[in-house]
Amino acid sequence: MLYKETASKETPVGRIPEDWKAVRIDSISEVHRGASPRPIGDQKYFSVTGRGWIRISDVTGAYKYLGKTDQYLSTLGESKSVKVDPGDLIMSICATIGKPIIIDMKACIHDGFVVFRNLSRDVNAEFLFYFLQKNVRRFRSMKQTGTQGNLNTTLVGETFIPVPSLGEQKGIIEVLGVVDSAIELVDRVVLKTERLKKGLMQELLTKGIGHTEYKQTTIGTMPNTWMVSSIDEECIVGTGGTPSRTNPLYFGGNVAWVKSTEVNYNTINVTGETLTETGMQNSNAKKHPKGSLIVALYGQGTTRGKCAILGIDAAINQACAAIQSKGRIHIPYLFYWFQNSYVNVRRLSQGANQANLNMEIIRSLRVPVPSIPEQKKIAEILSSVDKKLELEKREKTKFGCIKLGLMDLLLTGKLRIKVD
Repeated sequence: MLYKETASKETPVGRIPEDWKAVRIDSISEVHRGASPRPIGDQKYFSVTGRGWIRISDVTGAYKYLGKTDQYLSTLGESKSVKVDPGDLIMSICATIGKPIIIDMKACIHDGFVVFRNLSRDVNAEFLFYFLQKNVRRFRSMKQTGTQGNLNTTLVGETFIPVPSLGEQKGIIEVLGVVDSAIELVDRVVLKTERLKKGLMQELLTKGIGHTEYKQTTIGTMPNTWMVSSIDEECIVGTGGTPSRTNPLYFGGNVAWVKSTEVNYNTINVTGETLTETGMQNSNAKKHPKGSLIVALYGQGTTRGKCAILGIDAAINQACAAIQSKGRIHIPYLFYWFQNSYVNVRRLSQGANQANLNMEIIRSLRVPVPSIPEQKKIAEILSSVDKKLELEKREKTKFGCIKLGLMDLLLTGKLRIKVD
């Protein structure tokens, strides 16, 4: 039974029920930082079996429990790290800061994590997990400055946590666990659909639809009736520019302006910034028509090589290329070809300090060219899978919002669970 709390008190974590406590994490748990065998690349520290070697990528790819890792430590590597066992709660304190996870395997953690040990009998580990999860943004705002912001055991330990009775903690865990189960179920559905799309792209973009005879080409095996051409031969490729930031008259106008960070396998209908006509005239920016394919030439992380389709007429900055068909390429087909070729296109990047794509690379790309009707059919099939993915991701977002709302109510005591 849920009921609204009416009697509360002010504490370091805000207002909580009068019968709850507000305590520091280091008063209910020891906070230990992980350790890394050095030098980290030395193969003598690694093995194909043994304790898992938990990295940030392992944690970001998991939801609540972590039961597998991509790497394992040797006995020597384990001796120079910090061991964790099933049931232990850890949290990342660098890179993806504030991500908690419950361990479901024997493993080791490096110095980008902390583990919570010898938890007080008054606190359930899953309750602490949900508190940490609720406060991810707070932990990220606490990070220290430097080349890579991070937390430390002191900052984590000095954080206050509201603590209800064990019975109420169990009730909160059960309620949030129901939502977690729904989210994990949707996650599995999304993953299955993503795998379906990947397989379909590989099949349709190399074998086409209904073909029985194939030929070997410079870009691989393809149907006999397909051609091999280049982006330059089949498309008009243009770029953009950025007006001087020192002149406010160049920004805030009626011209949509796309930056590479907005290119993410999407249809772009709205942009974060706009230009004025004066800004256009005083830069290399120019309008590209609705339906153009936009490719990110450079950008941090995974941005470089991603693409999007303009849903509106828009200008772009110099970190993007705009592609328009000359007639033998269906842009939605090319959109999926770029998605399927993402890794290979990125490998063509050039530059000593930061590898980037450029206009010459984009124009020189060799692409398979089926007939326009077949291109359209391929794009329609893949678009239908994308629509399915979008609905599934919306469902996941909906459950995520429900969970955030419940955590805000239950973990602060605004909404109470009646305990017999």
